[in-house]
Amino acid sequence: MTLLNSQVREQVRNLLRGMEHPVKLLLFTQGEGGAIECDFCTETRQLAEEVTSLSDKLSLEIRDFVRDKALADALKVDKIPALLLQSNGQHPQDHGIRFFGIPSGYEFGTLIEDILMVSRGKAELSLATMQRLAHLDRPVHIQVFVTPTCPYCPRAVLLAHKLALASNWITADMVEVSEFPHLANRYHVYGVPRTVINEVIHIEGAVPEETLITKLMLVMDDQVMEELKRSWRRNQF
Repeated sequence: MTLLNSQVREQVRNLLRGMEHPVKLLLFTQGEGGAIECDFCTETRQLAEEVTSLSDKLSLEIRDFVRDKALADALKVDKIPALLLQSNGQHPQDHGIRFFGIPSGYEFGTLIEDILMVSRGKAELSLATMQRLAHLDRPVHIQVFVTPTCPYCPRAVLLAHKLALASNWITADMVEVSEFPHLANRYHVYGVPRTVINEVIHIEGAVPEETLITKLMLVMDDQVMEELKRSWRRNQF
């Protein structure tokens, strides 16, 4: 049984005709080869297979989270299912774009938009944002917590993924909260979307680009970050 009906498949196929360069979907799962897969790994693999079948510019690589631990660690994959989008042209490149949990519901649209964005190699951010990103000199980890039924979440995820595409310093994750409830508890996710930057900068809702980049650039202020870390540690107890 397919996850995408014929109408959706045709819509996605038409959208993917807008791809300019090849894109690879890299899926980390567990239990390949006949064993029982992790929760939602089976559905995520099937979804990735169905999407990649709709364009000859898409490919899928499946890796085992345990057997390929070294690669998972190098790509900052610490949970599954994990779906990464990478350029797959003459110079393959990982852009720090991750989906942790199945990109279903509203987030399926984000996946398709991300594929098109990576294939074009352009994040479509404002000049002011690009100028501020040019000053980054340290790693930034963005986590956007979502649910499949949240209509505002895709905007937050897509913006985070645009920033990851625009800067090699940034890794941006979509995290589906029902699949990773321990993270929802850790980061006090009581509503979605909730964006967490470098563990301690928290943003509620789908905020405008200018607001997100202003919050993100706080990572460059060591004093502010230390104060936020102290506050975050206090709130863990």
